[in-house]
Amino acid sequence: MIEKNTLNLRMLLLCGLFAALIVVGAMIKVPLPGIPITLQTMFVLLAGLLLGSRGGLIAVLVYIFMGLAGLPVFTGGGGLMYLFKPTFGYIVGFALGAFVTGWLAERNPDNSTKQLILAAVAGNALIYAVGLPWYYLILNYYLNTPVGAATVMMSGFVMTLPGGIIKIALSVLLAKRLIPVMNPKSYN
Repeated sequence: MIEKNTLNLRMLLLCGLFAALIVVGAMIKVPLPGIPITLQTMFVLLAGLLLGSRGGLIAVLVYIFMGLAGLPVFTGGGGLMYLFKPTFGYIVGFALGAFVTGWLAERNPDNSTKQLILAAVAGNALIYAVGLPWYYLILNYYLNTPVGAATVMMSGFVMTLPGGIIKIALSVLLAKRLIPVMNPKSYN
């Protein structure tokens, strides 16, 4: 991982790179009823694992601000009206997920695989913790589409969980390979 909480030119470039990777991840999707599976989460978790809490958060916030400004970077487009899409809660969760993943990764000086997995799982859990209630509230109270909590859990969590587990594994695998390259001092 790069030096904790530094914001230099290298970090800014990496934040921009990860914001771009999250955009690319949004375009690679497997359509499912309700919530598509994309590679966004993998890049969000990877940003936290490699850039730390501050860098991961900045990368995701750049992505969110680009989308809310109207650039079609989200899975279904962009613009301020995207706030009222059922899946926007997951995007908000990306920021919290990247921050917590990075925060936990920063407390792992030996880059242990077990700790990286726990960091990625915690970040992914927070994405769901923000995304699922938003999904439920927007469907039921904004779109007036009565949907039960069990249906939301099935389409917003259970159906996406296998993909989520694969993305956690890929992000940790990539992080283990990239940490020594991005910061040669972290070789053990």
